[in-house]
Amino acid sequence: MRHARRRIVRRVTRLAAVGGLLLGGGMVAQAAMASETPPATARPLASASGASGAGDTGAALVARLGTARTAGNWIDADGRQVVAVTDETAAREVRRAGAEAKVVSHSMNELKSAAATLRSAPRVAGTAWAVDYRTNRVVVSADSTVSASDWSRLSHVAAGIGNFVRMERTTGTFTTRLNGAQPILSTGGRCSAGFNVTDGRSDFILTAGHCGPAGSTWFADNQGNQQLGRTVASTFPGNDFSLVQYASGKAGDGADVVAIGGGNGVRITGLADAAVGQRVFRSGSTSGLHDGTVTALNATVNYPEGTVTGLIQTNVCAEPGDSGGPLFSDGIALGVTSGGSGDCTTGGTTFFQPVARALTALNVKLIVSTQNAGGAARSAAPSPAPSGSAARGAVAPSAASPGSSAPVTGAQGQTLLARLTDTRNIGPGLLVVAGSLIALVATRYIRAEQDRKAYQRYYSATWG
Repeated sequence: MRHARRRIVRRVTRLAAVGGLLLGGGMVAQAAMASETPPATARPLASASGASGAGDTGAALVARLGTARTAGNWIDADGRQVVAVTDETAAREVRRAGAEAKVVSHSMNELKSAAATLRSAPRVAGTAWAVDYRTNRVVVSADSTVSASDWSRLSHVAAGIGNFVRMERTTGTFTTRLNGAQPILSTGGRCSAGFNVTDGRSDFILTAGHCGPAGSTWFADNQGNQQLGRTVASTFPGNDFSLVQYASGKAGDGADVVAIGGGNGVRITGLADAAVGQRVFRSGSTSGLHDGTVTALNATVNYPEGTVTGLIQTNVCAEPGDSGGPLFSDGIALGVTSGGSGDCTTGGTTFFQPVARALTALNVKLIVSTQNAGGAARSAAPSPAPSGSAARGAVAPSAASPGSSAPVTGAQGQTLLARLTDTRNIGPGLLVVAGSLIALVATRYIRAEQDRKAYQRYYSATWG
């Protein structure tokens, strides 16, 4: 009976070990496929930093014709630059330059004046407005928290400006997205690292200003054991950006990469201003990677905490926890997540602090990759960023991509054990395979020992 039980135990152990080998092999294969770096589909750095294209044409025409004769420019669905103008003479000049002209009734001066009038009215939390270049209107939005009386008063102000101010109700609530690509934590909450920047001596994280005031200490783990850095500059409301100085002084390997989930990232190769109609991508630790289009620029949002102006407005979704996360397109940095309404189930509106303006105010430079340009890897003091029109090449919004893919390295706050047990890595599969092999070897050894002892007993009994 005892020998029968031993045989059953050995058989069960061997079967479990074989099953473990199959399971571990499947886990390794799945993790390898999940973390396989997709091919780089972004345009090379030369075109991102480069030379003239449709984007340069549109921006240059607006600058040359002036705000009294134009009302903005945008990218249409075919990738063409469209310039809004107020007279046929300006329209002919736009067409001669190779862009498409749209004659509108109201100049940018009138649209800006309308926005200024709205700013001077009594502040109503839960409202936002922006110039819609494509419809030649100022669109005022109010979320579900705005009362009927406040809505009525704001509608009266809009009516006094003119019929080119459109009022609309939105679902959800305009809130900051406190709590990104890589999470950073403090006693004030959880935010997200946006982009790595440098002043030539130290490296910093650029993130949202509402994440915490100057002096806030940030950690890379929930237990507060691994100090990441400290906020050395913060602006909110008004603007929404802050600077977190690394405790070590350096961002480390992968400083030119933003995480997009699954151990993958996108190389950041330059800096630009966003363009209306441009396809963009946002990454955050709560909701991951999502895309959409820029719907307006110079947007104003009245958060409960205060008013922020000069924001990029998009239809990319975001959720609480995505604050400070990066906005980019084709590897070009555009903004960091400020706030919005809705979520990634029903959709919504999200606002972003333009990166270029934040860097100018903070006197720092973006850390960028030079690999696409054929140079060495990231340097501590990157070359000046490309111009504001750099990201606006003659490419249809649907053809845009996040950028050149790269693995995420140097993840903050992860011990070796945490990396091995992360289901996105091959570590768990390798652990299962190793354990199964040990079990197989052990059962084989035990069986061999038992057979040897049985033979010795038989030999002793036979030969006395």
